[in-house]
Amino acid sequence: MGGKTAVVLGAGSARGLAHIGVLQVLQEKKIDFDFIVGSSMGAMVGSIYACGADLYMLAGMADQMDKNVIMDVNIPRLGFIAGKKVSAFLELLTKRKTFAELDFPVYVVATDLISGQRVVFEEGSVAEAVRASISVPGIFHPVRKEGMVLVDGAVTDRLPIEVARMKGASKVIAVDVTFGPGKVVKINNTLDVIATSLDILQKQQFDHIQPQADVLLQPAVGNFASQDFDRCQELVEIGRQTALDHLDELRALTAAR
Repeated sequence: MGGKTAVVLGAGSARGLAHIGVLQVLQEKKIDFDFIVGSSMGAMVGSIYACGADLYMLAGMADQMDKNVIMDVNIPRLGFIAGKKVSAFLELLTKRKTFAELDFPVYVVATDLISGQRVVFEEGSVAEAVRASISVPGIFHPVRKEGMVLVDGAVTDRLPIEVARMKGASKVIAVDVTFGPGKVVKINNTLDVIATSLDILQKQQFDHIQPQADVLLQPAVGNFASQDFDRCQELVEIGRQTALDHLDELRALTAAR
């Protein structure tokens, strides 16, 4: 069959940490792919991996991370979190690399509030692109760039399978961490309100796009809250188990590379 294989990592706040476990299994079992397309947390995990990060160290670091290191809360104007701390954190994790310096291609999806369109980053600063892609509206200050006001990729494209096809993928492994089994809605704070609203808005688009994946992985992380970053090890393990459960499908899809 041949053709390029893409891994598409969807949005999902803390639930996106399950992507680390999926990638660990792909690496361990030598499930090869050509590039990653990521939205929001999927963009962050995929980009850091492509910058040469060790997936096991990344999981351990996320588990021990103090959220105060990256959350610079301020009086709201365009968002509760100014984003300077998280920008510095992303510069560190991505080693200040540009897209041209990555181990393999990554495409990062964000949303331009001015045009209302999806924006796909594939050149320039990786940290800046990820910072835009994770900017939940009303929580993080948007990223201003070239006349655009950029926010979370989930606003327009939670699971960017279409982007993968546009970039030449004939085979797509998609990882959805939002609409899988066991979803429980928890509304405890502003982030929950905004994240759940985005989920509702994206459900119809997801139902339309998800059949276009050749293999769809949906880790059962629906009972985790958007801010459950302190439950990293559980999320990573669920991602691992989901990938292992679909190992035969993954091997069959990539066998003809």
